[in-house]
Amino acid sequence: MRDSDRILGILDSKSRRAENGEEPVKTHLLLTRYNPARVTRGEMLSVADVEEILRIPLLSVIPESPSVLHASNKGEPVILDNESDAGQAYADAISRLLGNECPFRFLEEEKKGFLKRLFGG
Repeated sequence: MRDSDRILGILDSKSRRAENGEEPVKTHLLLTRYNPARVTRGEMLSVADVEEILRIPLLSVIPESPSVLHASNKGEPVILDNESDAGQAYADAISRLLGNECPFRFLEEEKKGFLKRLFGG
C-alpha cells in the first residue's frame, strides 16, 4: 500500500506531465492477490479500504489463485487460462480499459455448499 501511494505521489508531482503542467496520468487501481476470506478475518484490507486510502478508481480485482504460479512456471500469461479466476479477472480489466461495462467479480467470499463443507473443498 505504501509503495502504491508513493508512486501515485510521484506521478502527480514529478512526472514529465506534472512538471510541464499537462493533463495528469490516468491512474487505475488493479488490486492483485485479493482474498475475500482474509478480508473477512481482518488479515487484509477490503477493496473499499484500499479505494479510500489511494483515492483512485477501481479497474479490477485479481483474486489470489494458484493458476498465476502455474502460468508463470510455464512461461505463459495467466490471461490465456480462460478457466482460472485470475485469467478471467485480467480479461475483465482489459475490457474495462477499453471502455466496456462489466460487473466486478471475485469481491465476495465464495459460499461453500453442503458437499464442499462435508468433504473439505
